[in-house]
Amino acid sequence: MADLSPPLPPTLPEPLPDDALEALVQLDNQGTWEVFGRELKVTNLDKVLFPATDATSEPVTKREFLAYVARIAPVALPYVQGRALNLRRHPDGADKKGFWHKQRPDHAPEWLGAWDNPDADPGETTTYVVADEPAALVWAANFGALEWNPWTSRTDAPHEPTYALIDLDPGESTTWEELLVLARLHRTALEHLGVTSRAKVTGKRGIQIWVPIVAGYTFDDTRNWVKGVARTVGKVVPELVSWEWEVKKRKGLARLDYTQNAINKTLVAPWSTRPTPGATVSVPITWDELDDPDLRPDRWTIRTALDRLEEKGDPFRAALGSAQELPAFE
Repeated sequence: MADLSPPLPPTLPEPLPDDALEALVQLDNQGTWEVFGRELKVTNLDKVLFPATDATSEPVTKREFLAYVARIAPVALPYVQGRALNLRRHPDGADKKGFWHKQRPDHAPEWLGAWDNPDADPGETTTYVVADEPAALVWAANFGALEWNPWTSRTDAPHEPTYALIDLDPGESTTWEELLVLARLHRTALEHLGVTSRAKVTGKRGIQIWVPIVAGYTFDDTRNWVKGVARTVGKVVPELVSWEWEVKKRKGLARLDYTQNAINKTLVAPWSTRPTPGATVSVPITWDELDDPDLRPDRWTIRTALDRLEEKGDPFRAALGSAQELPAFE
């Protein structure tokens, strides 16, 4: 199938200078690292953050994780910039229980972006981290955030999403081939609607699709539109899909989750790691790659994602500057 998305911008952002990476390598277990013009106090560099995938592989240390984040940060930045960030922290490593961290800590450096949520109720997050420069993602990584989840809306208009999100959430009995069927049906539906969209594998089991939209829509608008797409696809393969909210009621079937289209509901950012053995990455793909027999949702890790980027570029860049109106269903 032809890929009808706009052409990619000709170049990716300037990469991290080699001397900055070398400085990280030369540090002891902790020290001060200058990266993207900011000085960060980095600690526990030799701590294992991601366990090995098997007996033949090496675990991933914090030093290796920071090196990946520093190299990918200029590419990932446009997808988080100007947005509140929900951070998934695992300070003791991916094999230990993690937690969501949303409040910008008091000890954060002054240069780290911030947004005060005017709608925060008592006990809710009052100030969020905003990653407005690559160094902010490196700071988050050093803070133990193994996953970044940006808001769908920007801080200057928190009630207006800039993307409609489609989350293909496999059930316990959903096979990878069945999930690909659902993804290809969405590809066909979105192509029929003439919509520019981009897909990515989640780094775990799923596939997610982002549809860039113009300003002015509400979360009710995007949720209802994505629900319409999902219901249309679900009618084609009802045996693969459950509309039940509770996991135990889905009988192992996939969920086409449109409910993520709500304020402060988030999906993992493109190029973010996931808290998994081997440090898998949520990697953007082209629509054509849904037909690649080697595609897997956890195919890439921090040790292979950068090679992938060098070889294929960043397919998600086609979503930048492609804001569009959501077409009505016929």
